Amino acid sequence: MSVFDEDKIDCHCHVFDPIRFPYRDDTAYRPAQQEIGTAAQFVRVMDAYGVRHALLVGPTSGYRSDNRCLLDALETYSARFRGIAVVDNDIGRGELVALQRAGVVGVAFNPAMEGIDLVLEAGALFGMLADLGMVAQIQVAGDQMTALGPWLARQPVAIVVDHCGRPNLADGIAQAGFDALLRLADSGRASVKLSGWQKYSRAPHPYEDTWPYAQALLRAFGPEHCVWGSDWPFLRAPERLDYGPLLTMFETIVPDATLRRRIQWETPRRLFGFDA
Repeated sequence: MSVFDEDKIDCHCHVFDPIRFPYRDDTAYRPAQQEIGTAAQFVRVMDAYGVRHALLVGPTSGYRSDNRCLLDALETYSARFRGIAVVDNDIGRGELVALQRAGVVGVAFNPAMEGIDLVLEAGALFGMLADLGMVAQIQVAGDQMTALGPWLARQPVAIVVDHCGRPNLADGIAQAGFDALLRLADSGRASVKLSGWQKYSRAPHPYEDTWPYAQALLRAFGPEHCVWGSDWPFLRAPERLDYGPLLTMFETIVPDATLRRRIQWETPRRLFGFDA
């Protein structure tokens, strides 16, 4: 049985539907052409590759805290999707509860694009997320985890780090930011997404220069705190990407089928509340 036949949950993907849900006027980036992917289009991709469920992440680009497109997808395909929303730090508890009832399981923070102060000023929000049993999803880049890691380790909420922490490969695997991410595993409340290879690789697909980082994360966090994501529909990709080759690449990185099942099925079911 190959990776295409195995049960899978895609834990990092986005939907864009600018005709039905126009982008914010103040957005810094407007996904277009092949970067646009509606919920209906993504469900067809999932069906073609045997993906049972997916975690839709509200994007910083296009929508940011306008979650209408995300919420529409969660309502239309409630059996397939859970969501990660983008919100303002001063959101009220009632608004968070409403998002949770709609299928949102956490909130995304993107210091890679918006700076680390966005996270450091969100202590009250992190506390509400912990109280509601939701997750805080963090996308960092380079050495940002050096400053954020100790702060995140003190928070009571479950942490999910995007895209292997997006290390700077020029600095090697011993770099301070990646080391801080590995140490975050000691908190017991942090997980990491094995995803987004094209965002930090310096090589073309299959991004072999990123594999040692994924393997180091697997050793540190264990499969019970690692999940897989495609990053569909591949915003700002430096080259053409397709879903199938990303799956076969992951099969090469994690050749053991039992281990893949834990990463691609059992851990995300538990972490993000997907039903059987």
